[in-house]
Order: sequence, then C-alpha cells, then structure tokens
Amino acid sequence: MKRRRAAPADIDFTQHRVAAGSITLPTHWSPEQAVAVFEILDDLREHVWARYGLQIQQVLRDERATAVPAADDIDETDVPF
Repeated sequence: MKRRRAAPADIDFTQHRVAAGSITLPTHWSPEQAVAVFEILDDLREHVWARYGLQIQQVLRDERATAVPAADDIDETDVPF
C-alpha cells in the first residue's frame, strides 16, 4: 500500500528549524510530512543510483584507493631488513 504524500504546499518551511549538519530542518513537521519528505528523498536516491550508480561506484572506489608507490620511488636504504 502506497502512502499519500504531503503536497509541497502542505509543508511550511518558515517556522522553527533545527540544524542537522549543514542542513536546517523544520521542527514542526507532522509525522506524515516527515514521512513524505523521507519517501521523496528515498525515491530520489533510487533514481540517482539507477542513472549514475556505476559512475558513483567508480568515484567512491577512486577516492578510497590507496596510492601504490612506483618501484623507482622506493628508497632501498629505508628498508628495515
């Protein structure tokens, strides 16, 4: 069963807010409004992954890879054995 999402006009962004990292979230949403925002973000994440998943994986792989020194960069006098 699909939940009815709150229409963007139903969400008032002008009242109190709480910081979550660099994003400021309203503190007055109803549970239904919070679920609507959560579902929209979840759908967006799915669509971005479907379109860019392979590129995202490659970027993350490149960012987390460790650099392997070239053989000519190794200082033989620094080897402990």
